[in-house]
Amino acid sequence: GKIDWLESNNEYWLERDARLRTDFNIQSGFQISDIPRIKFKSKMKEFYTRAGIPVARYHLVDTLEGCRTFIDEVGYPVVTKPDNGVGASHTFKLSSDADLKKFFEQKYPEIQYIMEEFIDAEVNSYDAVIDSHGEPMFETGNVTPSSIMDIVNQADNCLYYIVNELPEDTRKAGRATVKSFGVKSRFVHFEFFRLLSDHKGLGKKGDVMALEVNMRPCGGFTPDMINFAHSTDVYKIWADMIAFDRSTLPVGKHAFCAYAGRRDGKKFVLSHEQIMKTYGSHMKMVERIPDVLADAMGNQMYVATFDTKEEMDTFYKDILGCEE
Repeated sequence: GKIDWLESNNEYWLERDARLRTDFNIQSGFQISDIPRIKFKSKMKEFYTRAGIPVARYHLVDTLEGCRTFIDEVGYPVVTKPDNGVGASHTFKLSSDADLKKFFEQKYPEIQYIMEEFIDAEVNSYDAVIDSHGEPMFETGNVTPSSIMDIVNQADNCLYYIVNELPEDTRKAGRATVKSFGVKSRFVHFEFFRLLSDHKGLGKKGDVMALEVNMRPCGGFTPDMINFAHSTDVYKIWADMIAFDRSTLPVGKHAFCAYAGRRDGKKFVLSHEQIMKTYGSHMKMVERIPDVLADAMGNQMYVATFDTKEEMDTFYKDILGCEE
């Protein structure tokens, strides 16, 4: 019989999913014609703009001279990354002509890169399960104070957390993005910048602007962290969306859920044993990270929940503190 639904929830398979839906006339998700606007960072900007959300200025990398012309307009630093890429893979922060020249020596010739003005900001996400009418069944978000680009390129520790309550401006931007991109019957992870300083043409400190859309759940341990933060089960909510187009779960208690990924080789003040003695009652997950994922997530991970941001901040200070 006819296939009704096809979904991988996997970033690497989004294009294959769309191809199969198109070939077999499966109407449950994006078709192959939708791929450019949901996979290419340069194409996403038009739909963010339609939603009234500011976007960073950009240039599709062509020649050294072309990039210098763009940099003359926006100034250093700039960020370059694959226009169709995942995470921080092959992402560069360029702060000088020497960095620009080095980038041209290192970049993959077969890949189209996008160059954007650097934004002084932290990443705030909108994570939601959307029903068949384009309305949210469940919403939350996370905050990443340090960018994944810096974590990878500087071999730093990794930290991010699920918020106990989604800020209203993030909710508004997330819902507007859902409408602009025509999202229906999906789990989504939209990333926004929250400005850490005023930025001419984009907004004031604290304002939200566009980064990129991901038409699948946030990666890593984040779905489990969402469950811990909101006493819920997003896997069940997603299944409810497919089966009933509504959630059958009650709203649970809300908390902050913190991820801390410690990098091997650093002289931390607290040992693993001391951490567990102090914070054991808060811990939800404690694991070693596989080497293939450690560049972005650290080598030793801890996931813990806290009722207040002050408690969470103290946890981060203790667990990531290093000897002078």
